[in-house]
Amino acid sequence: MDDLWRRAGVPVAALTCIAEADGFLPAFGLARREALWAINGLRDEELPLFAAASQCEGETVSEVNEPSVALRPMTAGREVVEDYDHVGLSLRSHPVSFLRVDLARRRIVTCAEAMAERDGKWLEAAGIVLVRQRPGSAKGVMFITLEDESGIANLVVWKKVFEQHRRIALSSGMIAVQGRIQREGEVVHLVAHRIADRSRELASVGNRDAPFPLPHGRGDEFHHGSPTPDPRGLRTRDMRVRDMHIDTIKVKTRDFR
Repeated sequence: MDDLWRRAGVPVAALTCIAEADGFLPAFGLARREALWAINGLRDEELPLFAAASQCEGETVSEVNEPSVALRPMTAGREVVEDYDHVGLSLRSHPVSFLRVDLARRRIVTCAEAMAERDGKWLEAAGIVLVRQRPGSAKGVMFITLEDESGIANLVVWKKVFEQHRRIALSSGMIAVQGRIQREGEVVHLVAHRIADRSRELASVGNRDAPFPLPHGRGDEFHHGSPTPDPRGLRTRDMRVRDMHIDTIKVKTRDFR
């Protein structure tokens, strides 16, 4: 890291941004935490003693010569949290995949399973809120797009249900929705009957270490090296994260009213 800093001639803050985005792992094999540890020993202004030594001997002298330290690796969930915090997306597993075992235990299906069900089927699905739309011409009806590791689900929230769950519908980062499937040709919606806030479960992702594997889930993109575009154009990389707690994923949704 010291050699890179000298050759590139960039500020330490620039290297810090790259390390926070986990940019040194592919090239140098340094994980995010290891890279930040190495950068902490650098400073933009050389100490006079080492600067003089470099000029006299005609070679680079490291400012800090510390013994190697074995740092505790981050959990897989924490890596995803850090990705969203510093980059706004993650090439690792989808956040909801870490919660899948708990969700399945409560008989909450994936978004893909919900959208594949027959017309009139009652079920419960959960996911991160991507989009909220409440057009003026819709007479108070809200349309919500959810995403999990399997894909997206489109919700219809009638005015009466929206008024009952206004706070959750407008502010929650992750929700679970009980409702009935409405299918008209290729157009499929989950008509909401009850909405529950699942933001607390989403906040626990940073403490989890093993996502629930799906054979064709979004988490496979990292392993196979080629992203599978969603037919509706909404992908994890569309999410932007700001002002998030150290162990919390907070998605900035696209709200249209």
